[in-house]
This record gives sequence, structure tokens and C-alpha cells, in this order.
Amino acid sequence: MIDFTKKFISDRTYSSQNASSADTASLQRSYESDRGRIINSAAVRRLQQKTQVFPLERNAAVRSRLTHSMEVMQVGRYITQQIFRQLGDKTDLYGLTGLERAFETVVEMSCLLHDVGNPPYGHFGENTMQSWFAENLQLLCRQAECELSEDIYRDLCNFEGNAQGIRVITSLQRMNLTYTQIAAVIKYTRCATQERPNTSYLQKKPGYYFAEAALISETQQALGISPGNRHPVAYVMEAADDIAYCIADIEDAVEKNIMDIRALSSRLINTYELVCTRLASAGNSQKNISDRMQRAVTSALENAQKNPVTANSAYFIKLRVDLQSLMVKHAAQRFVENIESCYHGELDQALLEDGSPSHIISTTLKEVAREYAFSHPEVESSELQGHQIICGLLDKYSSVLSVNKKAFEAISRDSNGPPLALRMFKKIAKKHINAYLAAMKTRPQFEYYYRCRMVQDHISGMTDHFAYDEYKMLFVAD
Repeated sequence: MIDFTKKFISDRTYSSQNASSADTASLQRSYESDRGRIINSAAVRRLQQKTQVFPLERNAAVRSRLTHSMEVMQVGRYITQQIFRQLGDKTDLYGLTGLERAFETVVEMSCLLHDVGNPPYGHFGENTMQSWFAENLQLLCRQAECELSEDIYRDLCNFEGNAQGIRVITSLQRMNLTYTQIAAVIKYTRCATQERPNTSYLQKKPGYYFAEAALISETQQALGISPGNRHPVAYVMEAADDIAYCIADIEDAVEKNIMDIRALSSRLINTYELVCTRLASAGNSQKNISDRMQRAVTSALENAQKNPVTANSAYFIKLRVDLQSLMVKHAAQRFVENIESCYHGELDQALLEDGSPSHIISTTLKEVAREYAFSHPEVESSELQGHQIICGLLDKYSSVLSVNKKAFEAISRDSNGPPLALRMFKKIAKKHINAYLAAMKTRPQFEYYYRCRMVQDHISGMTDHFAYDEYKMLFVAD
């Protein structure tokens, strides 16, 4: 039997009180409290100076992680409303009656939080963190006279923005959110200690680290989520992200004059046809696909012509209305059609990845963005700069990781130790040191693991501009 009230409870992490309640008023108060904790958090504020596509961007009209996350919130809210509209009077069958506001609030806040773990310089920064640890961790372990098990080594070399986000929410910021809100942010269900399965979509990336594994297990038990499965809200959050960024990225490319709306229109139509052919050749029936992209692009161009002063804005307003509304309704329909598997968190694919017209549209938009935005020389040059900055910072902070446990204990007491390691340790944010010290009280046998986490926390928590300034300060004499 499906009863969504079991997935929406007011119990909090890091709380000694067991305040679970199915009363909708009590639930809403708990989730509004979560909303306040999230919106007022430093982690969310830092998103305003983190890369979406264009690193170190000074043009405020081009999206940052924060403005992107706000747009994802709006789409998530829209999908939620469509789900309840499509369910109609069937909400009673699934225990959803009276949960619309609670459901919507949890969706919105999971959308706002979905990128809080991303390091500076976006996905390229994420890849840089992974490669640096893969290349350097074994040597650092030898220098520090410690050994790591294979699964812990894998965990540290698999830095991932989604997993780091869970760490920010729980271990670093300690927001003390409800179990429901925590679970709703977990996009992937694999611990970073585990190898990637060949077929599972839900486990294609790490969703959390060993450091947070016990809390995630506790969260799953509280909500009745089987290991390897998702919270149902995570499907909505993921769809909202996909729908929001696939149009936003190409709009930013136009804003930066990388291409104009006429060239974009032609590329959208051509790419749409190629994607249709490719998906059809993969065995997906496309008999009912019409010229959706052609009509949407034509309408957008007509709207631009009617508003010559704000032509680009008018173009994307119309394009977004026509395409997003289609994708939102389809995402909601897919959730409703698969409500049982979404409820249990067993649906092993994204809501939009089903060979449908909406799938083709989102794929088309993403491929055009990859070709014209992500591959643009300005973006690639900035990413290379970001790679140099992050590697340079990690090289300097590696002095903290290259000393043995006894020497590091002296450094952490500010008493003695290698001069460079001592000075670099003093630059690490206090909250990250406190998280390390808290872990030492319960898991001292994993000292080196948490020391590495501390350095990753510090670097990944930097904004683009702070990382750039820190690099200049450290390498000014080089």
C-alpha cells in the first residue's frame, strides 16, 4: 500500500526528540523551519559566487549557481502542482490529501540545495578534485605513514558535488533538517566507498560519503527507504534541474554573444531532427513526434520580432513557456504513471529519460548547450584556469596531509610542526576544523580519512573569486 505520510515526517536529524507526526499543520511547521534554516545558510549564499557555466563571470545577467537554483525551485514547484492536478481526487488513495503544501515546500528546498556541494569552477572543478586525489593520495599516505583500505581510498578519490552537498547540509553546516528534507536531496543512492554498478542509474555516481553513511542509513530507516532507493521527491528535484538548465545554458550563451537567436534557432531545429533519428534508431518509436521544435522556435522568433527592444528576452520567454510547460507536464505525468515505483524509490531512470518528445527536447537543448556554451573557447580557457587554481591550492594544502599523525596533532594544537603545514592549517576554515575534531571524538581510527575530508571541505567550499584570490596570494612569488 502507498501512504506518502510515511515519507513525510517531522523528525529531525541530530535531535534527541522523536517528534514524528502525520498532522499536516505540524509537518508544515517543520518544513517551514527547514526552509528558514536553508535560506539563511552560508552554503546557499555562497552559490551567488559559484560557476554555473561561465567561471568568474562579471555579467550579473549570466546565471550563477544561486540564480540557477532559484529557477530550479520554480520549476520544481510547477511540477508539484501538476502532479496534484493530475491526481485530482485520487490523492486519498496515496495518503497525499492535505500534503500538497508540505510536498511543495520539500521540493522547493531540495531544489535550492541541490548544488550546495559543488566546488569552484563547476563540473570541471569537480573533475579536478577527483583527478588530483587519484594522482597524489598514495604518495601522501606513504609520507604520512598511514594506510587506507581500498574502499576508503575510493571514497576520497570520488569527490562528487552531490555527495559533498549532503556533507555540507549534515556534517559541516549541521542544519538539523528533517529526515524528509535530507532524503529529498539525495540524488544518487550509492556510497562513495562502493564501486559503480554497470547498469544502475540511481547508483551511477556517489550520493554520499563514508563520513555520512551512518546518518543516511538512519534517515532511510526513519522513512522506510530501502538501501539503494530514493525518496520520491528526489525524482521531482532531478526533473526540475534538467528542465531548468537545458534552456538556461543556451540563454546565457546568447547573453554573452556567443551566438544570436537566429543561429540558435537553426541549430535547435537541426539538432532536434538528429536526436529524433538517433532515438528512433535505438528502438524508440517516434511515430507521434511532430514538428514541436519547429513550431516553438518559430513562435519564439515571432515574439522577438514583436519586441525588438528586448528581442533576446522575448525570444527566451516564449521558448521557455512552450517547451518548459510541455516538459513539466510530462514529468508530472511520468511521476503519476509510476507513482508506486517513485514512492518506493525504485524507478531506475530520470522522469524525462523515456524516449518521449519531452526527452528529445531536453536532449536537444543539452546537446546545443554542450556544442556552443560548454565548448566555447572562453569557457574552456576559464576551466583550464580553474584547473590550475584548484591543483595549485591542493598542492599547497597537501603539506597538511603529508605529515604523520603525531606531527599533525602538534600542528592542530598550534604548538609545533613543519612551518608550511602549520601555516596552511591555520588558513583552513574553523568550521571544517571543528567537523574534523567532532569526527575524532567518535572515529579516531579514521584520522587520516577525516583530515583529507577537511582539506576537500575547505577547497570545495570556496567561491570562484575566493579561490582565485587565494591562489594569487599563495603563488605571488612564483
